[in-house]
Amino acid sequence: MALKASSLSDIYMRFKPHLLMVISQIGYTFLYFITEASFNHGMNPHVYITYRHIVAGIVMFPFAYFLERKTIPKLTILLFAEIFILSLLGVGLTLNMYFASLRYTSPTFVASVINTAASLTFVTAILLRLETLDLRNSRGIAKLLGTMISLAGVMIMTIYKGPIMRNLWHSHHIHIEGNTAIHEHWLKGSILTIASCVTWSLWYIMQAFTLKRYPAQLSLTTWMCFLGAAQSAFFTVIIQHKPAAWRIGFNIDFWSTIYGGVVASGLIIFLQLWCTEERGPVFVTMFNPLSTVLVAALAYFVFGEQLYTGSILGAAIVIFGLYLLLWGKEGDKEAHIKTEGNSYSSTYDENNPKLQKTTSTEREIPQGEP
Repeated sequence: MALKASSLSDIYMRFKPHLLMVISQIGYTFLYFITEASFNHGMNPHVYITYRHIVAGIVMFPFAYFLERKTIPKLTILLFAEIFILSLLGVGLTLNMYFASLRYTSPTFVASVINTAASLTFVTAILLRLETLDLRNSRGIAKLLGTMISLAGVMIMTIYKGPIMRNLWHSHHIHIEGNTAIHEHWLKGSILTIASCVTWSLWYIMQAFTLKRYPAQLSLTTWMCFLGAAQSAFFTVIIQHKPAAWRIGFNIDFWSTIYGGVVASGLIIFLQLWCTEERGPVFVTMFNPLSTVLVAALAYFVFGEQLYTGSILGAAIVIFGLYLLLWGKEGDKEAHIKTEGNSYSSTYDENNPKLQKTTSTEREIPQGEP
């Protein structure tokens, strides 16, 4: 029984990062629908970003204070400036440019471009030596192919439609009022979308460096939320001059803000920081296309939206590519554990004068043992 419990514990610890990232993408899936309903209700996206991160900061602060106050590193001016830039990349710039781009393009276009952030992060991580890519072995090839295949699947999902799938579910569906506004200034929107994709990738990459100097995920999440809220508020005040835009009632706007703050900007950012420290930024970003798959499935089964064969084909390709990449990443984990083990063994032998050399037929025995 004890052996079985130990085995289950080992399996859980091995796949804990995978489980946490899947949970994160499920959280993002529900965020998509609740924010869409809120924006269609009249909520200003930039005001929403500000309020959402204020809520997240307030919720995360007690956990950061009580759980990390004894281990938190000293916050220097340079480190604060680094966290400020990290907040700007993750909140102040990325989210505001992302939502602004939706005004000028289409959700399909934005989704297809944003999902390329995983590939961009992969390339950047290799250039900065945060990620290894050895094409001489099968796992290295799997990481490269997995990234390219997942990107291809996302592009198919968002660009190619194909025949409409017949809806076999006859239950009552939930309907969300759509935004029928005509998108203009496509070039401006495209630039904003690409820029948000770049800053988002840089945000994931920078997290890996900041966590080395500030290894306190709860506190870092809290700082990013408060600083991001302040940055977003400054930006919103410049472009939004109507005080009425800042007022929200006890309706879908309120609940979307609470959900976005507690789940998306609080819990999920913390989980992503933990996984980034454990497995690196590429591991985290490669799960992002899962939310696209989950949104399409939920929209079909719950909201009664049309589902095209292109979406099913793309989803299958994304999952296959993700599997390849994760299989390749497991090789990195095994190599890292092996390297640490060899390093420990070497250090132990060098620092222990009691170990004596033996013949090939004898084991090394510390002096004094019987």
